[in-house]
Amino acid sequence: MDAVSKIHEFEKFGSILGLERMTSLMKELGDPQDGLKYIHVAGTNGKGSVCKYIYEILEAQGYKVGLYTSPFLMVFNERIEFDHQYISDEDLSKYTDMVLEKVRVLTERGEDSPTEFEVITAVAFLYFKEKKADFVVLEVGLGGIGDSTNIIRDPLCSVITSISFDHTDRLGNTLAEIASNKAGIIKEGCPVVTSSRAPEALEVLRAKAAETGSEYFETKDTEVHIIEETLEGTRFDAVPGNAYYGLEISMKGEHQVENAVCALKAIEVLQDLEDVEIGPDAIYQGLKKAVQIGRFEIMKKDPFVIIDGAHNPDGARTLRDTCQKLLGGKRILMLTGMLKDKDTKGILGEFLEITHDFIVTEPGNPRKMTATELRDEIEALGGRAKAFSDPAVALDEALETAKDYDCLVCAGSLYLIGYLRSRLI
Repeated sequence: MDAVSKIHEFEKFGSILGLERMTSLMKELGDPQDGLKYIHVAGTNGKGSVCKYIYEILEAQGYKVGLYTSPFLMVFNERIEFDHQYISDEDLSKYTDMVLEKVRVLTERGEDSPTEFEVITAVAFLYFKEKKADFVVLEVGLGGIGDSTNIIRDPLCSVITSISFDHTDRLGNTLAEIASNKAGIIKEGCPVVTSSRAPEALEVLRAKAAETGSEYFETKDTEVHIIEETLEGTRFDAVPGNAYYGLEISMKGEHQVENAVCALKAIEVLQDLEDVEIGPDAIYQGLKKAVQIGRFEIMKKDPFVIIDGAHNPDGARTLRDTCQKLLGGKRILMLTGMLKDKDTKGILGEFLEITHDFIVTEPGNPRKMTATELRDEIEALGGRAKAFSDPAVALDEALETAKDYDCLVCAGSLYLIGYLRSRLI
């Protein structure tokens, strides 16, 4: 059995928040998470992009950096990256076996088994420790306070991106409750940066920072001047603290400017540390180099085929804004598929402001909404949709139909977007 199959064996234990199992597992492994330097990133949307900006800037400066993110789009190894390389199959197998040996010790003495996410997080910590990473950019999996990444003690900086409604069954039914969960990554005396804009969320974050004596920075009111915004990227000036002129990012959309500014502020926090050097060249190079696959990614032209992992209402709203700005006046066809436990009406409300023409299919996940259910929901909201349960058939139909449009936008569940990307590259 390969490493990924072994890790997936733990899926049966579900996703259980709390650090008890992780604490025991890491102790058995010798606490490899201790002694590494972390930038810890939580949030509802944008955290993956912020992680990528910070990672690329530190790499451009010449540091050896680990990057831990989730979920993956195409290959499991995407989740653990070091020095611009995904973890190899050989290393994934090696460190997985090391972790599973300790899991066996725990379960034999009657302790609860760790979850799948806890196992892969432990693998990442072991890998980065043995690679002697200068920094680790660590993305939270779910929430904050009970997430297995929150086993770390003293991050150099905690970053909390946008906060909106998602995973309400686990994190709370109000923005204040969700923010309180995510604020759990704020540690005593460790600086915190947030790009959140929601007043209810900010009130919670400010209180938590004050309670922990943490230096606190908001980037929502940062002075920004966008010079040019195209399908190739964006040029802008920004003053999150220091003044930067003519910054360029390759990721598309005004929200990516907000993410870049958030990352810039985190970098400024790091620059204030005695033993950290990050020059302006690294900042400019890193921002431009940063790319997130599956985030308004242009796969083909004439007609344009774009994929985007907008899988909650906030992400869908961001996609709507980006499409209206960069694709205004163009005829758009959308291919989508969703999970039934998401706010599908909220997502579709935003998608219907992009287009009324849809082809719908099903993500490869047991929680999927059927194509016919999704078609019926779109039509009930005033849209037009054709349903194909097989995503391969749906993509072929969409590519053929898109010949009569200017653009095909594929969005929705990340399980679907990863599959579509594998077919389009």
